[in-house]
Amino acid sequence: MDLVTVAAGDTIGAARRGVAAVLRAAGLETPDLDARLLVGHALGLDHAGLAAAAERLLRPDEAAQVAALTARRLAREPVTRILGRSAFWSLPLVVTADVLDPRPDTETVVEAALAAVTARQGGRDATRRIADLGTGSGALLLALLTELPAAFGIGTDRSVAALATARDNAVRIGLLDRLRLVACDFGTALDGGLDLVVANPPYIPSREIAALAPEVRVYDPHLALDGGPDGLSAYRAIAADAERLLAPGGVLVVEVGMGQAEAVAALFTTAGLVCETPPHPDLSGVLRAVTAVRQT
Repeated sequence: MDLVTVAAGDTIGAARRGVAAVLRAAGLETPDLDARLLVGHALGLDHAGLAAAAERLLRPDEAAQVAALTARRLAREPVTRILGRSAFWSLPLVVTADVLDPRPDTETVVEAALAAVTARQGGRDATRRIADLGTGSGALLLALLTELPAAFGIGTDRSVAALATARDNAVRIGLLDRLRLVACDFGTALDGGLDLVVANPPYIPSREIAALAPEVRVYDPHLALDGGPDGLSAYRAIAADAERLLAPGGVLVVEVGMGQAEAVAALFTTAGLVCETPPHPDLSGVLRAVTAVRQT
């Protein structure tokens, strides 16, 4: 199938198979899934709808829309950004150009945070104040608020546009009344007394950004990627403020890049926190979440 001229009169099933073949030939990792999502989005059909309509013929406008969306994917625009939505912790999130595309690895931070506060602060129904530093789409904050029903959350970000996206997601999920969004650099504008602080800060060393996949390098905001010369600049800022932000017994959980867990844990220890548990691995076995506690 010539992708640029997906033809009216092709069946939906044939269009989907053809798109998958072109994406596969381009070396994309999940061509069949991408094709299903792109064709479904173009036609307004979910997975079941695509299957049921597999023999229906495409109209000219539909063929043009399928071709246009697939051309964007061939240009390495992530499917989530083409669709304008992503799923994180089973939550449907709006994803805009102003925020990091939330990834499954970041769910490790949610898992580690829930394990830590449950072990140290009682059950999930306890009243807590939590903060997400550099909230972006609000993914971490919203996931934690769904799991901690008595918690109140604060999300911070340097980007006002990112905070607008987080607010939109909070409204859609029905959690706006349980959070506040603040424009500031990490926790600089927040008071102390927080029971839980989480963050997925920028951690890519500046010199390595040019080598990232186009899906990340081109489409994720640079502000959310660049971690400074060694990738640790954000962690130094968070560590310097952690003791002020956390209540006694408060927990800090951050996402880290590959090979950074030991260095980040050392920064937190130097700042007076205690890393009682080993870093949590993600599904690939990479140490992804570092947990630290303010003991006094």
